[in-house]
Amino acid sequence: MKYLLALAGNQNCGKTTLFNCLTGSNQHVGNFPGVTVEKKEGQIKRQKDVTIVDLPGIYSLSPYTSEEVVTRDFILKEHPNAIINIVDATNIERNLYLTLQLMELGLPMVIALNMMDEVRASGNSIDVDVLSQHLGVPIVPISASKNEGIPELIETVMKVLRSKENQMKLDFCTGAVHKAIHSIAHIIEENAKEAGFPLRYAATKMVEGDEPTRQALHLKESDLHIIEHVVADMEESLHTDREAAMADMRYQYIDQICKGCVFKHQETREQIRSEKIDRILTHKYFGIPIFLCIMLVIFVLTFNVLGTPLQELLESGINVVTGWLNDFLVKIHVSEWLRSLLIDGACAGVGSVLSFLPLIVLLFFFLSLLEDSGYIARVAFVMDKLLRKIGLSGRSFVPMLIGFGCSVPAIMATRTLSSDRDRKMTIILTPFMSCSAKLPIYGMITMAFFPKHAGLVMFSVYVLGIIVAIISGLILKSTLFKGNPVPFVMELPAYRIPAAKSVLLHMWEKAKDFIRKAFTVIFLASILIWFLQSFDWSLNLVSDSTNSILASIGSVIAPIFIPLGFSDWRASTALITGLTAKETVKSTLSVLTGAATDLQLSSVLQTIFTPLSAFSFLAFTILYMPCVAAFAATKRELGSMHAALLSSLYQTGMAYVVATIIFQVGRLLGLG
Repeated sequence: MKYLLALAGNQNCGKTTLFNCLTGSNQHVGNFPGVTVEKKEGQIKRQKDVTIVDLPGIYSLSPYTSEEVVTRDFILKEHPNAIINIVDATNIERNLYLTLQLMELGLPMVIALNMMDEVRASGNSIDVDVLSQHLGVPIVPISASKNEGIPELIETVMKVLRSKENQMKLDFCTGAVHKAIHSIAHIIEENAKEAGFPLRYAATKMVEGDEPTRQALHLKESDLHIIEHVVADMEESLHTDREAAMADMRYQYIDQICKGCVFKHQETREQIRSEKIDRILTHKYFGIPIFLCIMLVIFVLTFNVLGTPLQELLESGINVVTGWLNDFLVKIHVSEWLRSLLIDGACAGVGSVLSFLPLIVLLFFFLSLLEDSGYIARVAFVMDKLLRKIGLSGRSFVPMLIGFGCSVPAIMATRTLSSDRDRKMTIILTPFMSCSAKLPIYGMITMAFFPKHAGLVMFSVYVLGIIVAIISGLILKSTLFKGNPVPFVMELPAYRIPAAKSVLLHMWEKAKDFIRKAFTVIFLASILIWFLQSFDWSLNLVSDSTNSILASIGSVIAPIFIPLGFSDWRASTALITGLTAKETVKSTLSVLTGAATDLQLSSVLQTIFTPLSAFSFLAFTILYMPCVAAFAATKRELGSMHAALLSSLYQTGMAYVVATIIFQVGRLLGLG
């Protein structure tokens, strides 16, 4: 028999780490049906018949955010066989609020009490057996980051799945709330059964005034009138509103059971340490400069100290393989045009991009360390004040940060923003954050013109994107998106040492995506570019690429870029092909120039650009409209082709203006 598990818990409770422990590499990422919220699922190790779905981190089952809607819809409609509820033992009272709501869904459940190592190290303790008796749910103490308790958790989950026993204590309400829930339960019993809703869950949601539940139950007007009368009596009795009454009921029960089984003498060492670190890293004046310094160090390490030697080593290996292939093709007397297609087209295009794999892996290694340590949440908090000046809240920083990896998931991540205004503004501004697909372009230009200052130039390019996003935010705030951002509330998790397995898995995912793109999109683009630069309009093979189809197209567009400092048709053509995938800008230039190595490409680029026009080219590359995949995501999120086109035109127009200013001002200052 095949089983389906749901993994649910609060944000920052170690859910992703536990998911990685349970599944290892047996996982894949997609989207939940109909929405762009990320969905991760996989098979539990050594249990191939058990699939587990990592649900988005939430604090309740109220339909306020897309994550909450996705989580409850998945549980109600997909009917998982059981739920694993991961609970942060260092913040157990707050985490148990979601636990009580999950229990109301009536499914078999196992609680994974995470971070128990931190609880013990601080001298605190939790009586797991007593807590389990109070809730009627099996509880397994674990430490996901140290892989402790995972075998016991899997064993307990399998027992629950096979026994299908459900001993949960659902009747933890008292007084007026108890009366209201049970009165409403009698009224809606048949409707809940027809809708496929657990009765207790449906009753509590009706008390809370949950609109999706009310619509799903198809109640008669007379029944709705009675329910509202019952709720009004409860509110009058308790002198509070319906939602506060339910929250108070749950927290009173949590407080009652924790008094007998949770013994806290002091904050955990991690919490004490975090408070001390935060006095510096979240400082009112020094927080942002410290973040910028950290990013500068990361760029210097990635593009100078560590990345360059690794890149050169990989490039040498690629050149050796390409040389072997070329010699083999010559030996078997392959026709000249086919050898040119494979060597000058496919290998030159794909190889030129693949050589930058070490840079991408290194960059994501450092970003994973920052994310898993808990620092990124602090950056969002620190950035809130700055982002509010341009009409956004600190919550918008998270999609923007994801944009440094890839614009597509970053644009999708804006669905977590509760304000439609904030969401649309963030979608427009996010592509200004430099995605990892542009790294080969930056590496190509810095190697050719700024080899001794690559890290500093890279840092300046990233900062330029942020500055343009700020300016654009001010423009949009004063024109299309007038109003104030929503309030920003965010939990700051304790600083923790990143789990090596989680960091390595993240690096592997990024490397795999990059390699897949290199051998699909970039491979096909390289072949197409080779064809267009090898033939004229009459499909005759040309000896000089300036007479090719591509040259004629590029020559028409090239004059547009004269104010930016470059007018070579090869540069303008590369920018056009970059709309398919940004990495193809480099592969295009490699194919068009016939450069077999990065050193040869650097020499040719020095005849196309000056250092100033090269930096102008960089500026345009970071700012102009994103790739077609990101454009499609923008269209889907903004809801119309018209809005997506306007967004892309604005981004490209801003790129043109900024790059022109850089070149023209630089030339006036004698830098050109």
